Amino acid sequence: MQPGRAETGSSAPVSDVAIIGAGSAGLILGVALARAGLAVSILDRRAPVPPGPDADRRVFALSAGSCRVLDGLGLWPALAPDAQPITDIVVGDRAGPPLVHFDHAEMEVGALAHIVAADALQRALLAAAKAEASIRFVAPVQISRLDIASDRAGLVLADGGMVAARLVVGADGRNSLVRRAARINVTEWTYDQSAIVVEITHARPHHGTAEEKFLSGGPFAVLPLRDAVDGTPCSFIVWTEPSARITDLMKLSDADLEEELNHRLGDRLGRARINGPRQCFPLALTLAENYVAHRLALIGDAAHAIHPIAGQGLNLGIRDAAALAEVIVDARRLGLDFGMKTALLDYERWRRFDNTCLAAATDLLNRVFAIDNPVLNVAREAGMALLDRVGPARRLFMSEAMGLHGDLPRLVRGEPL
Repeated sequence: MQPGRAETGSSAPVSDVAIIGAGSAGLILGVALARAGLAVSILDRRAPVPPGPDADRRVFALSAGSCRVLDGLGLWPALAPDAQPITDIVVGDRAGPPLVHFDHAEMEVGALAHIVAADALQRALLAAAKAEASIRFVAPVQISRLDIASDRAGLVLADGGMVAARLVVGADGRNSLVRRAARINVTEWTYDQSAIVVEITHARPHHGTAEEKFLSGGPFAVLPLRDAVDGTPCSFIVWTEPSARITDLMKLSDADLEEELNHRLGDRLGRARINGPRQCFPLALTLAENYVAHRLALIGDAAHAIHPIAGQGLNLGIRDAAALAEVIVDARRLGLDFGMKTALLDYERWRRFDNTCLAAATDLLNRVFAIDNPVLNVAREAGMALLDRVGPARRLFMSEAMGLHGDLPRLVRGEPL
């Protein structure tokens, strides 16, 4: 997609906001804006398809703040019945016992997070967006050019059509075409790590406890799932290793991979078995230098893609959507042009610091815990044991992980937009 200058006299119908990318963050933003009375176009290069063999089999740990956003938009009831609450998180280093225990009872606001299947979340958000009369879907579609004028942006489509809007939002992922068309620079690097994701069944119940182990190859996360129909306990594995090692692991039979898994799991859950196909994903970090330009804004992975070590990537994108929706709606209520960069800078200032700090923290954790050094091992264990004993520090960590700390958008606070 190439940038250009728009013809201000275009006959294309003008939406208030055109969102490029029908992923979770883009759909949440679209629904929030439509509920506030704005006309929204959502464009995506793929047509919505039912889950199949190639469906995204990941799960997301939706923080308490993200669940508030979904609840405030009336989307949570469709997801809650199949969502598994995380009531406790235990964290350990290497193969030893857990060193830190985060207990939801200390926070008095319910579960720390809820585990939701990626495809279930996408279906619920898509259904809600399609139910909004003021949302127009354009998919599948290829965008050939982004034209910017003083009063609007124009998206020139490969088939010769055009979508015009007062603001274009790039919600189109880590390799964002919108970001590239706007010539926004990025800081990025690959980790030479990939993650295997796979569902398992196991002998003992998980009791709503998630576990994170920092191993030499990378973090190894065990996320609780709803029990199977027959009552068998289930969990979800996010297993990070150097990419070459992941390639070898993906070639193993289920029986051989189970042996590797059980070696890392320990005995908390009893014997584990693989329950479904495995997938793998390469890991990288991407941070956009700017989140906004004239008539353009970035949210979610288009603005920042971070290491999954803390499971916060989607939660950051949801907070982006909530913050941008608030900035747009408040500007509109004041009679301001919400597509002007001067109005959008409030959103950039609001979200860039939070996102950059978390990206730096996850990057540092991944690097520090990968070092297998006797002195550093002792120091890490001492630090984690201290965190477990210091209540205020432990509660601050939980508040951050729950998305309930700092300057929060109204939707994250549980208030109407």
